[in-house]
Amino acid sequence: MIKTIHPRRIAREAVLQALYASAMTGEDRAKILKDILNRRSYESNLIKYITNLFNSAMDNKEWCENQIKSRLNNWEFERVALLDRILLIVAISEIYFIEEVPPKVSISEAIEIAKIYCNEDSSSFVNGVLDNVYKTMSNGSKEKNK
Repeated sequence: MIKTIHPRRIAREAVLQALYASAMTGEDRAKILKDILNRRSYESNLIKYITNLFNSAMDNKEWCENQIKSRLNNWEFERVALLDRILLIVAISEIYFIEEVPPKVSISEAIEIAKIYCNEDSSSFVNGVLDNVYKTMSNGSKEKNK
């Protein structure tokens, strides 16, 4: 049985790679996005999705990091693995700024991606943080609370 990967999973992974590249190189975001989009052939709707999610994550990075920091108990943000942080930023950006994606889908996808790219404890850590984000969303609203 061949397992197919949903196109949005591929998009989320591309955004994860782009944000990692940004964190590691500090290159211009337009160049990073262009490089990521040139790595493989994407349909136009997926290019829009990747671009939207990447820009949302970049534009709201500090806000997303504050969401993460406020949910860390007895743990310093700087000690959180870089990939875990980036994955959480992607998921929180998707939860709050991508209207067509239900939050539970964003959470589930982040957990599955953590199982692939991060360490063995990451999926439960990501789940805990994102579950708390979901539970504290005001009235189920996906608008950014400043």
